Amino acid sequence: MNTGVKITAFAAALAATFGTAYGVGKGVGPVEEPKKAEHGDHAARDPQKEPGQEGHAGHEEGTTTAASDLPGGLQVSQDGYTLALETPTPAAGRSTLKFSVRDAAGRKVTAFTTEHGKELHFIVASRDLNTFRHLHPVRAADGTWSVDADLPAAGGYKAFADFKPAAPGAKGVTLGADLAVPGAYAPKPLPAVAPTANVDGYQVRLGGVLDPGKAGELRLTVTKGGKPVTDLEPYLGAYGHLVALRDGDLAYLHVHPNEGGPGPDVSFTATAPSAGTYRLFLDFQHEGKVRTAAFTVTAGATGKATAPATSGTGEAGHDAGGHAHG
Repeated sequence: MNTGVKITAFAAALAATFGTAYGVGKGVGPVEEPKKAEHGDHAARDPQKEPGQEGHAGHEEGTTTAASDLPGGLQVSQDGYTLALETPTPAAGRSTLKFSVRDAAGRKVTAFTTEHGKELHFIVASRDLNTFRHLHPVRAADGTWSVDADLPAAGGYKAFADFKPAAPGAKGVTLGADLAVPGAYAPKPLPAVAPTANVDGYQVRLGGVLDPGKAGELRLTVTKGGKPVTDLEPYLGAYGHLVALRDGDLAYLHVHPNEGGPGPDVSFTATAPSAGTYRLFLDFQHEGKVRTAAFTVTAGATGKATAPATSGTGEAGHDAGGHAHG
């Protein structure tokens, strides 16, 4: 495996500006079951969008915004593909999630292009961005994917499927769909901005800038016991794996590192689609175990980014069909 890995983005290039974000509820109450996505030709013709998107992109002043211009994960259907959750209301705690990717005719897709060691990357995050799970599902011959996941509390979650169909001319797609863990729910506030994150005895420091509509470098430095970690292990073909989610609507950005060695620094290039607050989740592997460091970052409205910062709280982890960490 090459020690230097070029940055690779699973999601398409993000738009420089974007409409009003879907707000996170602040009330306390029961969580209801989400509506199931419809499949087939209707789903392909009339993609189901994130709540709050109707009347904004594509419908303002007679303009039309292509799906490819939106940040990843905001639609359950795109480019003729639909993310179909078979278990949209899992119980709190450990349960099995099942889903499929359907084509425009409603058939389960069974052929994918392997990218960074996987046919499909599956992420689940809570709506309040305090819980994050990077999962590795297994695909059955009929196209049904399944994976065990630990969702610690009742509330709203969002599932993301990041994949590239093995079809001529197909492009990478990131689809998003809602999950609801039934029960009484009180959303938690976003963890406060801070310069470092601590996980399992490791300290990760985040530096650089995240600018709206402008590519910038994010640099993460991993230490343990005050000493730099210089022997990070490849994980999914790279020395680090970064997911960024926008607070409010959970717009999704997924990148891999710039070219570099096995630590202590891991460098990424990222572009925020708009001003606002984002959560960053860094997966890194050392001594045979993958750990996740979580960060809160603010991209400023004037193009200046507030100094990236981290959280020492929240539930961040990596789940692979029987083992988890975070």
